[in-house]
Amino acid sequence: MYQINENYLKLPGSYLFSTIAKKVNEFQEKNQDKSIIRLGIGDVTQPLAPTIVKALHKAVDEMACEKTFHGYAPDLGYEFLRSAMAKNDYEKRGAKISADEIFISDGAKSDSANIQEIFGKDNKIAVCDPVYPVYVDSNVMAGRTGTYDRITEIWSDVIYMPCVEENNFIPELPKKTPDLIYLCYPNNPTGTTITKEQLQVWVDYANQVGAIIIYDSAYEAYITEEDVPHTIYECDGARTCAIELRSFSKNAGFTGVRLGATVIPKDIVCNGVTLHSLWARRHGTKYNGAPYIVQRAGEAVYSEEGQRELKQQIAYYMKNAHTIKTGLMEAGYRVVGGVNAPYIWLKTPNNMTSWEFFDYLLEKANVVGTPGSGFGPSGEGYFRLTAFGSYENTVSAIERIKGL
Repeated sequence: MYQINENYLKLPGSYLFSTIAKKVNEFQEKNQDKSIIRLGIGDVTQPLAPTIVKALHKAVDEMACEKTFHGYAPDLGYEFLRSAMAKNDYEKRGAKISADEIFISDGAKSDSANIQEIFGKDNKIAVCDPVYPVYVDSNVMAGRTGTYDRITEIWSDVIYMPCVEENNFIPELPKKTPDLIYLCYPNNPTGTTITKEQLQVWVDYANQVGAIIIYDSAYEAYITEEDVPHTIYECDGARTCAIELRSFSKNAGFTGVRLGATVIPKDIVCNGVTLHSLWARRHGTKYNGAPYIVQRAGEAVYSEEGQRELKQQIAYYMKNAHTIKTGLMEAGYRVVGGVNAPYIWLKTPNNMTSWEFFDYLLEKANVVGTPGSGFGPSGEGYFRLTAFGSYENTVSAIERIKGL
């Protein structure tokens, strides 16, 4: 008789965004005359930039010709895209990352869940709290998190690093020594950032204790302040302790196209084995590369025209973020984020729980956001709004909230 992976049974409830979708659909069925504005899930709304579309069309035409047809992509991804990333994402920032240290994939979400597979089951993980749910959930599935306390919503074998108002939403070095440290900056869900000097402290700490930092930089394109690093490899010593996750979803609108990358320097060695070689073997076995067409579109991101067009899209979303943040502050809410990230993190009013405020906002203003408790224990009493809607809907949503 076959057996199931019982670690999956440990996952509490349903996936956060599935629960939100269910609640919104139930509300809409009962209130079909209501116009709902969705500022919850971080999905982009602007169409692909013209330069990206042009690259897609050209690649499709190549696929229709025998001489230029492409089948499976190479395990690491096509060299033209990896070289473009190495030159434009890293070299220009003074980071020493070569093209063969970049692995192209079908998205950063996949990689953020799968990267833990190359590490032993007994590794202790440390996560910011609140945090993107995939980090913890994927380790639950791997049997690495211990038991779950449904009252405290804490996993026994997870090291939580609270990011709350008292510490300006910046985590402190953990008191217990972790093996794997998940960091995400600009942060999802709080929208906060750390300076290069602050990130250097984490790199030094990881090298000191022999830990690996898994650094999610999916939102680096939204950084506006000069002292905020775009990549962890701007820090000295990061090549020996850091893996970086990159995404094309938020910087180029590829949520419906799917493209991402993971960077693993060859300098990270454990017991004589490089993590680079392990991830390369994993890529070869569990192929999750992006098609040729999509990778050509990714290459176009780094063209002069692509960069100009995408900067305009980023500015559009950040205008939304500014509108949300200033509007909420005018309405008396305590908020952070929205300066270097497309997320705004607000304190729920009147001691409401995160889900109580979700229901209140949906019923009274017909606006959808994301309950902070869905991101971890320290997210209770907070709420996330995203800047990925249209500008018109963003303005309308804030006016509705201000009218409550």
